[in-house]
Amino acid sequence: MTALLLLTLYELRARKIILGLFGVATLVWVVLALALQLDVIEGSLAGIRFFGDEMVGESEFASGNQELPFGNSMLQTFVFGAEMFAAGAAYWVGILLALFATGGLIASMLERGQVDLLLTKPLSRSKILIGRLLGVSVVMLALLIYLLGAVWLVMSIKTGVWNPRFLIAIGIVFIMFMVLYSLITITSVWTGSAPLALILTFGLLFATLILAIEPLRDQITQPGRGIVIAFYNVLPKFVDVGAYIVPQLVSGQPVESWSPLVSSLAFGIIAYAGAFWLFQRKDF
Repeated sequence: MTALLLLTLYELRARKIILGLFGVATLVWVVLALALQLDVIEGSLAGIRFFGDEMVGESEFASGNQELPFGNSMLQTFVFGAEMFAAGAAYWVGILLALFATGGLIASMLERGQVDLLLTKPLSRSKILIGRLLGVSVVMLALLIYLLGAVWLVMSIKTGVWNPRFLIAIGIVFIMFMVLYSLITITSVWTGSAPLALILTFGLLFATLILAIEPLRDQITQPGRGIVIAFYNVLPKFVDVGAYIVPQLVSGQPVESWSPLVSSLAFGIIAYAGAFWLFQRKDF
């Protein structure tokens, strides 16, 4: 199984996928480090310059008699806000890019010649699929640690505000990526088509965007409302996790509900179970 993991990593490297993903991640945090200039005096934010533009400082903010949305100071508010933006970008853009980059790996493993060779090895079919998925998960987790970990270090060193809760976002983004990858996995095993797997996955993402609009769910009349609510409860809560759980974690606010993440995990577990079941019974 370790050999299959290494084979997946080699395939990603040969296709320049790893180079591309980590190149983009490096560009993001290097630009952030160079563009962000902070004037911090005795723990207070005296001024912010982003791409050379002067932004409001703590004294100016205080003079406006405005309440801080989170954090105990303007410095913390700025840091938490910047980290929320970084986590949100990694959640939405990072997951989409990673799906594009790795979406064809399961289907390529099932191509004639490659799957025949794998099945001759003294490994069960479950271990073959696990090895492939481990390769994908290792690359995604390493990418998130590299990108978000670097952003966290840049922000923390420049401001002196160390927010360890931001690192929890790495786990949340990784979990939701693997949840979405479960649909790619079961579709690829079932049909052997990488394009179809990506189409269905992005179709699912679009559906979750629509289903997340609560007023829309309430305005639909019966029996349509029951069907829409059933789909909302069954499908992953991609929008809810990204719009509520991730920002609340990063900003230090209490998470109002973990149910969107839990129900999304349940979807992923069921989809992976179906993929393994199909792979065990598929005739090659």
